[in-house]
Amino acid sequence: MSAPVKDGQRWRHRIMVKGVRASGTFDTKAAALKWETQQRIRLSSDIQASANLTCADAFRRYETQVSRKKRGFKWEAGRLAAMAASSLGSVTMRDISASHIAAWRDERLRSVQGGTVTREMNLLSHVFSVARKEWKWLTTSPTTDVARPKAKPHRDRRISQDEIDRICIALNWPTDGSLFVPENKKQRIALVFLFAIETAMRAGEICGLKADDVKGRVARLRMTKNGLPRNVPLTQRAADIWSMVPDGFGVTTASLDSMFRTARDRACIEGLTFHDSRHEAITRLAGKLNMLDLARMVGHHDIKQLQTYYNASAEDIAQKL
Repeated sequence: MSAPVKDGQRWRHRIMVKGVRASGTFDTKAAALKWETQQRIRLSSDIQASANLTCADAFRRYETQVSRKKRGFKWEAGRLAAMAASSLGSVTMRDISASHIAAWRDERLRSVQGGTVTREMNLLSHVFSVARKEWKWLTTSPTTDVARPKAKPHRDRRISQDEIDRICIALNWPTDGSLFVPENKKQRIALVFLFAIETAMRAGEICGLKADDVKGRVARLRMTKNGLPRNVPLTQRAADIWSMVPDGFGVTTASLDSMFRTARDRACIEGLTFHDSRHEAITRLAGKLNMLDLARMVGHHDIKQLQTYYNASAEDIAQKL
């Protein structure tokens, strides 16, 4: 057991109770020792009280106290509810171990991809971290020594001009670069697709643009995936597309997803998602901008993230040599 240590005119004291640490600063040594006694009683009581709580209890508390403060609340709430109903839910926090997490991981891998399991394990890890650090329900996290599934290779799907034209035709939009006000939602979907290829903006970012968000050739994104605003410079083509819908594209992400997939299938194109437009745009923009400017434009704080989206072929790179 450590003793209080004098630091100038103050006394510092640290203790550990069943793996849970606590520390404080006091005016006198007697005050530090009194605090130690109180903390040992409180921490022992907290740990004992939580002994019969289950993982489902932890998931529910995390959902109400932590998840609801996040932008991704709906996704987390759904995942936490599913975890509470899974084999993990009935396991007590006293008994939860790495073997339980590994068994749950293997069970999930039978029905979903490794990337999904990794995201869910990251959520699990934070639940148990909060339970350990803030609620004092655990002394160690059961996820620490459990391996995540191996990540799948990054998508390298490029979009050819022929595919762009076929998508536009399926959405009743001309392929000759004409400029006119769209007459229906299908044509607006085509413009969203073309705008995405020019700007590398995500579907939600484009659908959320309003009239006063675009000034000249700069679009102001008030809310992005990482929760921060971003200014996106527009190519001339992107500015021309916006001029046809100056009040916004007028579509939701749900209708964009549904109608784009319908158009893709009608155009007989395989293996294409709307998000591939971000890969295509970043690869094209990499030939015009340096990496720092490109990272700033697309909202990547870590330049390494660009490697996920930059999909130039060896032939493309060879032409630059």
